[in-house]
Amino acid sequence: KRILVTGGTGLVGRAIEKVVADGEGQPDEEWIFVSSRDADLTSSSETKALFERHKPTHVIHLAAMVGGLFKNLRSNLDFWRTNIHINDNVLHSAHELGVQKVVSCLSTCIFPDKTTYPIDETMIHNGPPHSSNFGYSYAKRMIDVQNRGYSEQHGRRFTAVIPTNVFGPHDNFNIEDGHVLPGLIHKVYLAKQSGSALTVWGTGKPRRQFIYSLDLARLFLWVLREYDEVEPIILSVGEEDEVSIREAAEAIAEAMEFRGELVFDTTKSDGQFKKTASNAKLRQYLPGFQFTPFRKAVKETCTWFNANYATARK
Repeated sequence: KRILVTGGTGLVGRAIEKVVADGEGQPDEEWIFVSSRDADLTSSSETKALFERHKPTHVIHLAAMVGGLFKNLRSNLDFWRTNIHINDNVLHSAHELGVQKVVSCLSTCIFPDKTTYPIDETMIHNGPPHSSNFGYSYAKRMIDVQNRGYSEQHGRRFTAVIPTNVFGPHDNFNIEDGHVLPGLIHKVYLAKQSGSALTVWGTGKPRRQFIYSLDLARLFLWVLREYDEVEPIILSVGEEDEVSIREAAEAIAEAMEFRGELVFDTTKSDGQFKKTASNAKLRQYLPGFQFTPFRKAVKETCTWFNANYATARK
């Protein structure tokens, strides 16, 4: 197996690389991690050249234009166009070169805004996504549509996973454009340095299921090797492990030994209040899978951020 990982230097790519290096790889697997420096995946010719150069038998497709709530609010069209081009180029190049299996990465934000909870894999296309990030959400939904098309028309084994909120070492810790947890870690670091209060955007009440990147990496390997459905599978901690943004901020403050005040800026948008996902399908396949406890994973991420602040803060 020659496994090409697009977006290989991002949060999840780095986690997969670490898990493979730490002994989870198999002798018959050669792993190739590529980034935007290796090819512009919005270009069909560059994508095709990348595939012809590496001749993968398997692909984990992580590359995407991503950003936090406020970046999405500003740039929904850009998120739609960029991701549609990337996904179409990657899947079509994989098909043309006879790749045996592609596992793409979706997101829980693709689910309908108006829905019942918990959400599961059958509900992806049941209504419009939240208006705050409709461009990204619809582009990601189209991967599921394409996977079904390649399966029905060409017999391809293309599938997708839907992780909940991923965090860990090598995340995007940019306060303006990053996701909530890494943004909070950076904010706590700065508040501690300056001796000021920690300001959390929004009310702190929205609830999220967070998955540690190294847990997600181990699950990606299982999906690549064992999971044979075209239908996506949610990769998440259980519903009982959902935490509020306030609880997440408190866990980070504790991990960073921040003793200051927590202030909630309620003039800032909360985004979706909740998007609780069911991991029942995952549990049917892997009933014994052990997730890293949230506070332990937060502590490890904060330790990594402190040790790598010069490069991580960008």
